[in-house]
Amino acid sequence: MKTTDILARAPKVLSQAQRDGYFRDGYLTLDGFVSDAWLERIWAVTDEFIDKSRAETESGAFYDLEPSHSAETPRLRRLTQPVEHHETYREFAMAGPIVDIAEDLLGPDVKYNHSKLNFKWSGGGEEVKWHQDIQFWPHTNYSPLTIGVYLADVDDEMGPMGVVPGSHERELFDLYDDDEQWTGAIKDRDLPRARTETAVYLKGKRGAVTVHNCRMVHGSMPNLSDRVRPLLLHTYTAADALHLTTLFDRAPLSNTIVRGKAAKWIEFDDRPCLMPPDWSKGYTSIFALQQDETGAGCLRFLAKSAVDQWFHQGVSENDRTSISWVQVDRCCCDRWK
Repeated sequence: MKTTDILARAPKVLSQAQRDGYFRDGYLTLDGFVSDAWLERIWAVTDEFIDKSRAETESGAFYDLEPSHSAETPRLRRLTQPVEHHETYREFAMAGPIVDIAEDLLGPDVKYNHSKLNFKWSGGGEEVKWHQDIQFWPHTNYSPLTIGVYLADVDDEMGPMGVVPGSHERELFDLYDDDEQWTGAIKDRDLPRARTETAVYLKGKRGAVTVHNCRMVHGSMPNLSDRVRPLLLHTYTAADALHLTTLFDRAPLSNTIVRGKAAKWIEFDDRPCLMPPDWSKGYTSIFALQQDETGAGCLRFLAKSAVDQWFHQGVSENDRTSISWVQVDRCCCDRWK
């Protein structure tokens, strides 16, 4: 859906100035948006999972653990896809108050894409290097946005997320290194073009909400405080955005329509997007990739443009107009196996 059409609709929870600011700057913050009642429900479940993590000795499909994690001193980096693991997370993502924000910024037809709970543990919880999200999970357009909820107060010491205003309308960066290995981070030499010196750091009280566009350059410093910085994140897209990788194929709720109806027509943005490695071979987390743990950052680049790889197998120009993007995705996965 075009921005002008979205802005022509009456908003549900945001002011017109807030919506204008999001489309201009690529991000938004809302203080006190999530109620104490919701936060208490989310914390009750989260505490249960933190306690259960004591029995875990290594990262897996759900728990992403820091190397120093132990039963005596849990140190979690992430709960992956919490929406798939508990009804409270699921209810919040599918029908909670943040879905109104998504509708105000995406239009009446909204899809849920994925979720994660990033902890950034106290006493050195790891940094997240400067990056953009969409290269991890390309779509046919750049509508995807991520809504974060601070489950605790966040100040400068805790490594708040930094965003570069306006970067969503500028360059999309290559997240491969010079050896064509995926790092999930912008190269140091490219950072001046990313204008990271202009970053705004999104602090907030418990219940505050952050929103950022999928092209936004963002990152965060280590948490040097003695307090955990839990940030519950949900990504939504316009219904007319089609996901082009297999990254969330094993998450049954991914691509669920949470508002309106499924799209009859897919919207294509004419700006290109970098393709990631073949995630069907396995994906750990941005933390493991950027820290290059156990070879996670050594996933070999096989085809920067899966679409081009498929087209170059002899598909005629006339036939390209009728190609299903799902077929393109499946074909590329077959090539990478």
